[in-house]
Amino acid sequence: MEKTTGALASQQGGGLTAYVFAAAVIAAQAGLIFGYDLGITGGVTSFSSFESKFFPEVLGKERSGQGVTYCQYDNQALQLFTSSLYLAGIFSTLVGGYTSRRLGRKLTISIAGACFIIGITLCAAAVQISMLIVGRIIIGLGVGFGNQAVPVFLSEMGPPRLRGALNNMFQLATSCGILLAQLVNYAVRNLGPYQWRVSLAIAGAPALLLFFGMLLVPDTPNSLAERGRPDQARKVLERIRGTSQVDTEMKSIVAAVEKGNKAGNAWRLLFSKGFRPGLVISISVAFFSQINGINAILFFAPIIFKSLGNGQSMSLLGAVAIGAAMVLGTLVAITIVDRCGRRTLLIAGGIQMCLAEVAVGILLAAGLNGGSLSEGLGVAVIVMFCLFALGFAWSWGPMAWLLPSEVQPLETRSVGQSFATAVNFLVAFIIGQSFLSTLCAMRWGAFIFYAAFVAIAVAVAVLFIPETKGVPIEAMSEVWESHWLWRRLHRQAACMERVSTDPSGDLLASPGA
Repeated sequence: MEKTTGALASQQGGGLTAYVFAAAVIAAQAGLIFGYDLGITGGVTSFSSFESKFFPEVLGKERSGQGVTYCQYDNQALQLFTSSLYLAGIFSTLVGGYTSRRLGRKLTISIAGACFIIGITLCAAAVQISMLIVGRIIIGLGVGFGNQAVPVFLSEMGPPRLRGALNNMFQLATSCGILLAQLVNYAVRNLGPYQWRVSLAIAGAPALLLFFGMLLVPDTPNSLAERGRPDQARKVLERIRGTSQVDTEMKSIVAAVEKGNKAGNAWRLLFSKGFRPGLVISISVAFFSQINGINAILFFAPIIFKSLGNGQSMSLLGAVAIGAAMVLGTLVAITIVDRCGRRTLLIAGGIQMCLAEVAVGILLAAGLNGGSLSEGLGVAVIVMFCLFALGFAWSWGPMAWLLPSEVQPLETRSVGQSFATAVNFLVAFIIGQSFLSTLCAMRWGAFIFYAAFVAIAVAVAVLFIPETKGVPIEAMSEVWESHWLWRRLHRQAACMERVSTDPSGDLLASPGA
């Protein structure tokens, strides 16, 4: 397998050019905004000025000390402010599957940029909660379009030997956005009634860069060829590879387009037997990348730390530490993903995440009995959260965007990425809408609950996820042939396809059929 895939990869001319890098940086601004939004909400919702304007009942409960520590922030409207983004994202990512395929990856990303600009403006200027929620919903539409199209854009732009690292720029941008948000929240903590408006408004800068920057870059060769522009696709391919020796890669793209045109409806194909390996893997990494509780921690870290007895400054600094761990972990992923492989990262990172969450549960069970954690135990909890975030950022975090974008063939890539992103967002919405209630009901057991899902995720990676490093994006059939489970399914589907397209019926009579 290694010899075969290595030979194929060597035939794909060119490497990472400055042009591709610049295009990737611009497109990855969607990830920066996504991460900023993930990181900013926890700090914003912990600001007294924000709570008094939109959630006075939460502020009253906090100041009075009413209820047990775990339950002070259990409020459905507060959770809706955070999770409504994902509800809108589920819708737009499915629409994005159509726009990405029919109108192109570039235009879909531009639509995301426009949604970000409008939504951020509404949130920063909000005077009532309905305006705030509408702004969040519009930002969510942008997140759906962006998270659908950008990973596909990056995977198709990147040369095979560096595709993982280039695709992980989306996760790096997301992690940098999380860290930036935590730093901004800490910096504006003393601005009084304007603190939350400044925090929300700063995301407008990368939104403008994304929208206007995408006007300067071309669409991917795969998308251009898919939409009937093979000559333009070749010119772009030569430009992004920095060489005219692109015959092999161009032929594979054209062949994939021809196969897709003959195959018919992309959504029907996605759920057919021959495409099941890519679909199952995409859904699995999307589901387990969220059910582990990472977004609960990113959304509510300052609230969690504050409710455990830390002051606001300490709570915000703890969130900054988590953001820094995310950036560090993503840099590790970029460095090693194309050497160690995707599957190895999923397994090792999952083990680290599971152990860290179990440790958090044990620390909370031992040290929090309706009151506050001691300073030492509070620091230990923050360290465990950082180790969890570090493990996520070099494993399940980036792989949730990389694997669905590369295991799907061209004919289902856009809709497959859409479906995986929708699964990702659906689970994120459920976690975001229920975490504070879960924490109130299960207390320290909530983290053991999430750790159990991480353990299942590791088992799934061991048994069902094959290695895809170095494999040309239009040659993933080799991966299925090398896997104990998907080999049989892939061969059965290929045999059925040959039979259905054989007018003579000779294949049916053949003993080998």
